[in-house]
Amino acid sequence: QVQLVESGGRLVQAGGSLRLSCTTPGGTYATYAMGWFRQALGKEREPVAAIVWRSGVTYYADAVKGRFTISRDPAKNTVYLQMSSLKPEDSAEYYCALDSRGERLYRVTDSRAYEYWGQGTPVTVSS
Repeated sequence: QVQLVESGGRLVQAGGSLRLSCTTPGGTYATYAMGWFRQALGKEREPVAAIVWRSGVTYYADAVKGRFTISRDPAKNTVYLQMSSLKPEDSAEYYCALDSRGERLYRVTDSRAYEYWGQGTPVTVSS
């Protein structure tokens, strides 16, 4: 089965930068898209960014566009989320997700498109 291994979450000061990583050790041949989602305590899960694996086409939530960059390294079976100009409202548990089906029943920014999820990595942005 597909497993996702996330890393990189930590406490960072406002205005700082952080890079999250998500690796699927089994390879990415079955991958259609990968995405990042986040959920703050007391709030619902929201999309952050997504990338179509083959084409590299990316999607971003309005709240992070211009500050966050999603990328992938097929040779390392890894997707990254580079976060810059961090704000306290970016504090959340960040989850990596993988869509292996590519059924296109949902947009890649919809969590329902993904059947595999990482364990989450916490990001705290202090003021």
